[in-house]
Amino acid sequence: MKKTARKPYLWEALLSFAFLIIVMGVSISIYEADPHIPMLVGTLFAALIAVKIGFTWNEIEKAMFDGIYQALQAIIILAIIGVLIGLWLLSGVVPSMIYYGLGILKPGIFLVATVIICSITSLATGTSWGTAGTIGIALIGIAKGLGIPAPVAAGAIISGAYLGDKMSPLSDTTNLAPAVSGTDVFTHVKNMVPSTFTAYGITLVIFLIMGFKYGGGSVDISAIDAIRDGITSSFNVSPLLLIPPLAVIVAIAFKVPAIPGITIGIILGGVLGVVMQGAHLGDLLTAAFSGYTSQTGVEMIDELLTAGGLENMMFSISLTIIAMMFGGIMEKTGQLEVIVGALLKRVKRVGTLVTTTILTCVFSNVTMPEQYISVVVPGRMYAKAYREKGLHPKVLSNALEGAGTITSALIPWNTCGAFLYSVLGVATQDYAKYAFFNYITPIVIIIFAYIGINLPKIEDDPDTVIGLEN
Repeated sequence: MKKTARKPYLWEALLSFAFLIIVMGVSISIYEADPHIPMLVGTLFAALIAVKIGFTWNEIEKAMFDGIYQALQAIIILAIIGVLIGLWLLSGVVPSMIYYGLGILKPGIFLVATVIICSITSLATGTSWGTAGTIGIALIGIAKGLGIPAPVAAGAIISGAYLGDKMSPLSDTTNLAPAVSGTDVFTHVKNMVPSTFTAYGITLVIFLIMGFKYGGGSVDISAIDAIRDGITSSFNVSPLLLIPPLAVIVAIAFKVPAIPGITIGIILGGVLGVVMQGAHLGDLLTAAFSGYTSQTGVEMIDELLTAGGLENMMFSISLTIIAMMFGGIMEKTGQLEVIVGALLKRVKRVGTLVTTTILTCVFSNVTMPEQYISVVVPGRMYAKAYREKGLHPKVLSNALEGAGTITSALIPWNTCGAFLYSVLGVATQDYAKYAFFNYITPIVIIIFAYIGINLPKIEDDPDTVIGLEN
């Protein structure tokens, strides 16, 4: 006779999380390991707890499969986005966006221009790290020449860089958040607009006011000119190359499903690669699979523009699979339910639920110092609670991005904080108070939640809810 699994005790579920926190914290902070194997070890421990409370291996295995299944759309999107990035780099789409963005740098509005330039670059590439580690380094050098304190300039760079990390469909976290929440990437991006650009507008105003103090100096933009010259020497830059991203934006506006919407961008990028850059089919196939290798001769821009390809998305895809295995076990065996039940025992208002989600993301960034995990774990924890309140999953995904993604840069021992310190040369605790976008955004999301702004219900947009039966 088959043994019936019992409901897990709270301490057993907490033990699964505690073990994951310890393994992730030690592996990433001390040994600088990638998060995949620590996540897998945590998954195996959660499976052992599941066995202890009476689940068979077949049931645990099915729970992992169910978890992965919920993320299959995101996995496919991540794969085709790798193709998109490779082709947009080859065709000159991304270089053109960066070229035109760098053209707005002016002495009197240096800090605001820095935020906007880094925003454009990160939106075009989908990476805050790549933006900060390339364009950001050049802008830090210019700021020093102007007499602008490095922490202030770093705050402007990071504020702009994380706009793209949060909003660009090319960003891995922008695809991960809706995957664990139960919606699609285009729906997620559209829903983030009100809170994100409220915070972004406030950030620009603050930097504009701060910039008046430093507006009298002259700017040595030789580093920026070198980047622009490097781009024009290797690419035919043209406004026509802005058509693919505009087409994707239009697709989002007209509610075209994510996969065909991104495919439109891929096709246009491939066509423009042939027309504008003289690429042939072999070039397109190579860039789509292996990514594009930039050879402008400018080290800074080559580092930024060498990216993309299906192959290079396997880091994010494999992590997504493992993380969803952990989430599947925790969810199907009731471990998530008992933890969330304890956390939300006194939570009655939507605002309190959103606040709890954001605080959990920040706690995760502190204890499991990797932004991917700070999106996945809270996402699986609270998905059911949001649906029980009738809230569309995009409310949850907005909270995950607004805290899990961007607060990672504010924590010195988080992988993001450590990386930004290493490339910008400014200690995390020094730039954090000037990274206005990164801490204003979660505050705005919490305020909106309490006053009832941007809280769509499932019934408002049921066609964009994925895995509702779960």
